[in-house]
Amino acid sequence: MIRKQKKPDPALLADAEVMKRVRAGHTEAFSVIILRYQNSLLNFFRRLGVYTDAEDLVQECFLRIFRNRMNYRETAKFTTFLYRVGRSVWIDWVRRQARRSSFLTEYEDGMPELNEYCERPAGSGMDAQIALESLPEKLRLVVVMSIYQGMKYAEIAEALDIPVGTVKSRMSIAFDLLRDYMYADAGEKKV
Repeated sequence: MIRKQKKPDPALLADAEVMKRVRAGHTEAFSVIILRYQNSLLNFFRRLGVYTDAEDLVQECFLRIFRNRMNYRETAKFTTFLYRVGRSVWIDWVRRQARRSSFLTEYEDGMPELNEYCERPAGSGMDAQIALESLPEKLRLVVVMSIYQGMKYAEIAEALDIPVGTVKSRMSIAFDLLRDYMYADAGEKKV
């Protein structure tokens, strides 16, 4: 009697193994990747200042990963690949927002005034998310990837295709700016 060898549950496999299965045509295995990383990506985009479109960006990110599944190589952790794609999706979103903003600015004379219900409510005192959003994009990206996504500097460097020293430098500058923002918000002077 020949026993059929049971296939391992994709949910128990490492990311690289799951992606091997996806590349081999087992597209249902991709749901494992989605379940593992959808909340992390949602958090990533929200920390970068995307609120109403965050879920759409997560979906776009997974679509791009699936479309490019044959290009994925196991040279680094899967999360490096994931956040590289996420960064690309975010940059495209920022560009679309800039075009939209440019259009609205051009035609704002005919637009009705926003009322207080249309703005995002600010917290009392120092609001960390507002401070984070005040950072330039390059700095905000490394802070979010490091602090909120838990990536190591080397992983961030690889995902952004920059040297590790640049990641460290951007983190240092970002913390200085955040500190300045905090003190300005509190009405205190730095020591």
